[in-house]
Amino acid sequence: MDLAFRQHTGESSRMLDWQNGHLYSARFGDVYFSKDSGLEEKQYVFLQGNRLADRFGSLQPDSAFSIGETGFGTGLSFLCTWRLFDQVASLRTGLDFFSVEKYPLDEKELSTALALWPELRPYADELTLRWQRRVPGWNRWSFAGGRVRLTLAIEDVAEALPETHGIDAWFLDGFSPARNPEMWTQQIFHWIARASRAGATFATYTSAGVVRRGLEQAGFQVKKISGFGRKREMLQGDLPGPPPVRPAPSTAIVIGGGIAGCAAASALASRGLAVELLESQTLGAGASGNPIGILHARLSAGMNALHRFVLASYGHALALLDEKLPVDGVMRSECGELQLSFSAEEARRIEKLAALGWPSHVFRPVDAVEASALAGIELSYGGLWFPGSGWLAPPQLCAALLGSQAITLYTGRTVKSLTPMSHGWRAQVEDQRKQARFLEAEIVVVCTGYQVKSLPALANLPLTPVRGQLTLIPATTASRNLRTIVCGSGYLAPAVAGRHVVGATHRFNDTSINLNISEHAENLSRLREISPVLRRLSDDVSQDTRQLEQLDGRTSIRGSVPGAMPLVGELLPGLYTSLGHGTRGLITAGLSAESVAATVCGQLLPLPLSVVNALSPVRRASPVIPVSIKG
Repeated sequence: MDLAFRQHTGESSRMLDWQNGHLYSARFGDVYFSKDSGLEEKQYVFLQGNRLADRFGSLQPDSAFSIGETGFGTGLSFLCTWRLFDQVASLRTGLDFFSVEKYPLDEKELSTALALWPELRPYADELTLRWQRRVPGWNRWSFAGGRVRLTLAIEDVAEALPETHGIDAWFLDGFSPARNPEMWTQQIFHWIARASRAGATFATYTSAGVVRRGLEQAGFQVKKISGFGRKREMLQGDLPGPPPVRPAPSTAIVIGGGIAGCAAASALASRGLAVELLESQTLGAGASGNPIGILHARLSAGMNALHRFVLASYGHALALLDEKLPVDGVMRSECGELQLSFSAEEARRIEKLAALGWPSHVFRPVDAVEASALAGIELSYGGLWFPGSGWLAPPQLCAALLGSQAITLYTGRTVKSLTPMSHGWRAQVEDQRKQARFLEAEIVVVCTGYQVKSLPALANLPLTPVRGQLTLIPATTASRNLRTIVCGSGYLAPAVAGRHVVGATHRFNDTSINLNISEHAENLSRLREISPVLRRLSDDVSQDTRQLEQLDGRTSIRGSVPGAMPLVGELLPGLYTSLGHGTRGLITAGLSAESVAATVCGQLLPLPLSVVNALSPVRRASPVIPVSIKG
């Protein structure tokens, strides 16, 4: 992600204008849609031009169709496509829509533009709801219960196209070649072809010779047909070859009933798989059992693979929570988060991030005065304000993710062995009475903690146990005024039911779960750097051993991976993992589940290929232990 990306992911309103009721781009000197009829133009050029009604209607059960678009604009093409898919495709099919947009509209511009077509309002309302969660880079949002998926890359088309593959039809929808030549280069045409499946089609409103020749040189068969309205001609064509047959599995076993496992079960079930979810204790009993968890996206201005993943996961998590666990102040609060410049290192990180000029709904810099006003208590530092962040109750999220009837939950079940079969995998499962049974499925997704290394097929993974302890402290008259999460070297959440959550310690290779007074004291000591109010709170409790002994809290053991990049993807044929999320699981588990489910079903990936490869467990595992195949 280079400097050009970082400079062009802000809002575009200064470059837009409304002229005679039509959205006009001053940057490109062109309109976003036809002045004759934007909706009819989209339907004619892209839907009819790619024969989508027939192709959607002939989709086989449990299959998905993928569309790629160069230029998201107002989202009108996506909404038209979604509506057509609703009308003609069977319920057991899916739609993936991939689009690139370097200069996204802001919320007001998008809603105003889409209001021109009231017949699309049910679809537009869903899009505008997700739009407030967009982040620079890649965004994955689900609609219609997961049946329709939008992957929006807010970056330069030359960066996005090499990072995707598996497209069945293309909407080549940038501004005109004369006004936006960067969208119509030979390199772009090459990447479009490389990202396509055999048999893929394209349609575009332009008939420019440079576009026709470029697509032909890339391998497409191209022809001119009648254009829309005043446009005399347009281009359409296809990439020779039979469309691939993509059979998807129908059964899955997911091991682990925490956030990662429940998210994986939900993502697979939304694609039509029958899922058996196995948990050795109770649902959300391990690291996902904390009474409160915070959505903490610690980013770096360098934007390596890890931070691209964390940023995409943050936007995805907020949209997923809107769907699964709405804000109610009991199970979830969107109270925002302040990441404070409490040290020279943090100040440098925050300064670099603030210089990116990202939209303020993601984050914005604040000084100590504004930070104090947001928090409701006096703070010693400014920092970054993340207005969409907040806290939630992880066990309730686990339960909300299991709403599908396609998921069967088994608690008190420990997996003793995994054996590959010719048709999938067999799991030996033991209940709490030590009675064993065998379950079989076409695929297995492992989402447990570090204990998974007891299984031979996964013993080679670089997982390390990390003990974490959080502290629950009674709210004081002064601390009750805290309205938002504040983060320094530790964090403090606003009072819920009269208590604050303070966290959290990190102890590598420590698997004890008893509460430790010294770790309570360590958590409290971190409050001193944040605020004078919290310094007094910390001192009052820490100086009284009896109060420390009486404090409540919770310990859990997380799996950590060197470099902090989780282990997400296929480890062995039919055996997948979503492991090592560490302290970021509330943010990263959902998008990881989408990545696994898309890989399982041969569908469009929700992340750039370079990030998917960096997540791969195969790349970071020591030599795989040989596993025999049994019939």
